[in-house]
Amino acid sequence: MSGSHFGKLFSVTTFGESHGPSLGAIVDGCPPGLPLEAADLQQDLDRRRPGQSRHTSQRHEADRVEILSGVYEGVTTGTPIGLVIANTDARPGDYRELAQILRPGHGDYPYLMKYGHRDYRGGGRASARETAMRVAAGAIARKYLALEFGIGIVGWLDGIGSLRFAGRPPRVRPDNDFFAPEEEWLAPIAELIESLRREGDSVGARVGVVAYGVPVGWGDPVFDKLDATLAHALMSIGAVKGVEIGDGFKAAFQRGSEHRDAITPDGFRTNHAGGILAGISTGQAICAYLAFKPTSSIRLPIASVGTDGQPREVLVKGRHDPCVGIRGVPVAEAMVALTLMDHALRQRGQNGAVTPPMRPVPGSIGPDEE
Repeated sequence: MSGSHFGKLFSVTTFGESHGPSLGAIVDGCPPGLPLEAADLQQDLDRRRPGQSRHTSQRHEADRVEILSGVYEGVTTGTPIGLVIANTDARPGDYRELAQILRPGHGDYPYLMKYGHRDYRGGGRASARETAMRVAAGAIARKYLALEFGIGIVGWLDGIGSLRFAGRPPRVRPDNDFFAPEEEWLAPIAELIESLRREGDSVGARVGVVAYGVPVGWGDPVFDKLDATLAHALMSIGAVKGVEIGDGFKAAFQRGSEHRDAITPDGFRTNHAGGILAGISTGQAICAYLAFKPTSSIRLPIASVGTDGQPREVLVKGRHDPCVGIRGVPVAEAMVALTLMDHALRQRGQNGAVTPPMRPVPGSIGPDEE
């Protein structure tokens, strides 16, 4: 299938279906000499893994990743890194009754019309299960970025339902079931999720991601702007319907005197631009926000049609997330890491010998740190 490849110099190709035997990825372009073992990838996979609490999908997958190639004696060799994760709790039979019915809000209809055939077992490639390989590949990029540049990437649940985080983005990844940045959020979110389960409904979410320590100068002008490739990467996550960089859509209602970020010898005073100007990193924290739609697989019935064009009523059973945005946090982090890694290699390849004519302006300021 076309469209399963991401990146230019640091690239990832994924394969596998939600209820097939396994998922896999080929990561190409990783520099040699990076210390790497499966445990480096596993810690991020465990954050995304389903079935860890009653608040997410009850599909119980170990998501144990195996490195098949590209690593020898504990370091990367510069050759393609092969990764695989076995599907150990697949239940394709749960979807048999949906084989001839189109689920509203899913990719069933456009997939069928595009390819003339579809994998109805949990959506096949359109399933959120596919993101496990993004997280595994992103963990490789994350480790390289941390070791070589000191870059840290932090994602968090920025809003769900009527709850909205109004504080500064965290500098340490939240360690709780909801990736919530504040402890007082936990009980209200749990209550919301339980009420959704009782009602058979779902809810959307807003996820934030910030990258600290990105050097000035990354990104290519015009079509491959850093913010453009970030938006591409984040919009490629299933269920994401909107991406903002920095102030995002708020900029449409601001004045120029409010939005522009003043520069002083001591650094930037604000970060409305989200750490990117003219498609190139400024050295400030890079911040992005994602809007996840509500999960479409819910118990409430809805009108649809069958593949014969006749009217049907759809009621989806099975194991699904009341809010897919919660487990989308580590996926968003992974896509930011993959994007930055690709641009790091592009910068080294084209401009590695460039000597900037001035010292970098201090740029550690994060979003909302005014």
